[in-house]
Amino acid sequence: MLEVINDFLSGKVLIVLIVGLGSYFTIRSRFVQFRHFLHMFAVFRDSLKSSAGQLSSFQALMLSLAGRVGAGNIAGVGIAVTLGGPGAVFWMWVTALVGMSSSFFECSLGQLYKRCDADGQFRGGPSYYIQHGLQKRWLGMIMAFLLLITFGFAFNGLQAHAVTHSLNNAFGFDTTYTGIGLAVLLGLVFIGGIKRIAKVADLLVPVKTLAYIGVTLYVIVLQFDQVPAMLTIIVKSAFGLDQAFGGLIGSAIVMGVKRGVFANEAGLGSAPNVAAVASVEHPVAQGVIQAFSVFLDTFLICTCTALLILLSGFYTPGFEGDGIALTQNSLAAVVGDWGRIFISVALSLFVFTSILYNYYLGENNLRFMVGENRKVLIGYRALVLALIFWGAIENLGTVFAFADITMTLLAFVNLIALFLLFKVGMRILRDYDDQRSAGIKVPVFDSSKFPDLDLDRKAWPANPSAPVAAPGKAPAGVVAAQR
Repeated sequence: MLEVINDFLSGKVLIVLIVGLGSYFTIRSRFVQFRHFLHMFAVFRDSLKSSAGQLSSFQALMLSLAGRVGAGNIAGVGIAVTLGGPGAVFWMWVTALVGMSSSFFECSLGQLYKRCDADGQFRGGPSYYIQHGLQKRWLGMIMAFLLLITFGFAFNGLQAHAVTHSLNNAFGFDTTYTGIGLAVLLGLVFIGGIKRIAKVADLLVPVKTLAYIGVTLYVIVLQFDQVPAMLTIIVKSAFGLDQAFGGLIGSAIVMGVKRGVFANEAGLGSAPNVAAVASVEHPVAQGVIQAFSVFLDTFLICTCTALLILLSGFYTPGFEGDGIALTQNSLAAVVGDWGRIFISVALSLFVFTSILYNYYLGENNLRFMVGENRKVLIGYRALVLALIFWGAIENLGTVFAFADITMTLLAFVNLIALFLLFKVGMRILRDYDDQRSAGIKVPVFDSSKFPDLDLDRKAWPANPSAPVAAPGKAPAGVVAAQR
């Protein structure tokens, strides 16, 4: 029954939502992800500055990458290639390209409608921009519930399955015991809340990402002369033009979109929960940097995994097996048995930080629904750890079907909300672009320009001092006072 429902929702509805609305956002915003692509690097540089008392923009980026860079980048890509052929990678790219615009708008709106809590910390996300932007708390509650189920439970079960079966394949470890061990380690971090999770992410995300990219690039460089041919196969297979994969065009599209969304999470409403926590000068700045994280996730890390698999010689058309084993054996075929061990260790780090991120998303939305209720929070932690253990020992098809169904329902609510709030997103984008056109290096958001919006004036004060304009240019459109 789960698979029948999943085939309809994630095989049809999800494709229309992600590609269709993502394309609409891209065209209407005049291709914001391309216009601001080089600017992303400047915003990333500025994000390295610390923010006293609040999470910095860089920490928010590391947290979002902690979630995005997970099992989907290793196991998900392997599954996509297994079931959809090399062409699935092309459709992952397409999903990421249009997803960058979806992520830009959802994270910008997450920042815009964030709230300052009693402790002076920021909170926000889709439930907040639905409640305060659309004035529909009931829909915000539905969104919060779907985020809680999808990330707190379904995705965590899937991540746990990936790592325990990877360790079983590499070392022969029993999945029951590794599932228990994983739950215990995660429980120790959960207790520390968002600040402890952020510290762990700050340490592990750069290490795991750079190490994985370094090893996969080593394999790619060893066979660099074959890379153009592999890229040609990916593109031709996507349109059924390669004889070996001609019958997989439908599967390539479906698997490329499904696994692409699972890997980069663009449009699902997950990243805005973390994006809203950061302290930035303008909501759009965080939208820009979160769009950059989608690029890093898919075009860099997922592509590295795909080329690793295709260049290894281990993969052949009609391959039958799970995506985890495919990626492990592909690396082992090039570098030896240590490659299988490396993938297991890398996947363990990927999954650990992803589960921490998923847990925080669930907790954030649980607080939106019930407030600060300690007993409910403890019960949620216990359920998350139970689902992690369930995912560790459950059948892969069941775990993936559960995750895909909840993911599609989540995307439906979030993307419709983004569509309804698109005009607001465009207003703040124009404000940001106008300030940059006037020569202002770091645009500042002035909430007094948007009196009709339900904003938290503690988070976004009216009439802030303007940033310094570039030499020879006046800070047109903002308050004249200099910092």
